Amino acid sequence: MKRLIEHQAEPITKERIKADLVQLGVRKGMILCVHSSLSSIGWVNGGAIAVIQAMMDILTDEGTLIMPAQTLELSDPADWINPPVPYSWWKPIKDTMPAFDPAYTAPTAMGKVAETFWKYPGVERSNHPHFSFTAWGKRKDEVLKHHALPYGLGENSPLGRMYDLGAKVLLIGTSFESVTAFHLAEYRISQQDLMTRGAPILENGWRVWKEYQDIITREELFEQIGRDFLQSECRYNHSQIGLANSYLLPMRESVDFAEKWLEQYDQA
Repeated sequence: MKRLIEHQAEPITKERIKADLVQLGVRKGMILCVHSSLSSIGWVNGGAIAVIQAMMDILTDEGTLIMPAQTLELSDPADWINPPVPYSWWKPIKDTMPAFDPAYTAPTAMGKVAETFWKYPGVERSNHPHFSFTAWGKRKDEVLKHHALPYGLGENSPLGRMYDLGAKVLLIGTSFESVTAFHLAEYRISQQDLMTRGAPILENGWRVWKEYQDIITREELFEQIGRDFLQSECRYNHSQIGLANSYLLPMRESVDFAEKWLEQYDQA
């Protein structure tokens, strides 16, 4: 906090953030999926709440604001490596881990803004134990209501709906590795390595351990995909939100570009 204050001439306010969002190209009625780093913006008066309110003010209730709310720690302990747990623990962990509930299972490692947004008034959440999304605004129900358990970031997920609706992706001070939309491209390519995931969920009011099929994702490629996207002929907006380097990307063009990039990468 001290470092942020020392590097600013004045506090970043909600009105400053709103002006910067408009400068970047955010508009009333837009469907916007946001990935953000609060600290990259600088010292913000009001913190995450000021950022959320600024975005809502620009979008208005005619728009839709969406953020990831993932909970990947609700997983098979056999896959844990940081830290691993003894084999003798695996079964009791799977038998007793509390079930995912969109109402109270907190997202983790999503950043302060996303982790504040999920409990904000009027925000709803999709029902997926690993890859849930939260949304507010006019199209929130359309985005969230059908989130299939298998292939949780594929066509039958909020990502698929956002693609169909022509959403925009907003990066505020984050790397392209954070672009969840690139996962949709992974599900569309011809070569896919599959895996089995597991999580505790509620079925008809009862806690059960549920396994489902998914693909092995490759987030380590996303930064290069994003950098190559910026060098392509695709259109995007680039500016700053506060002190944060920020991008506004068209989701359809981004996913289509990533799909072609991955196909070429796998054929090389």
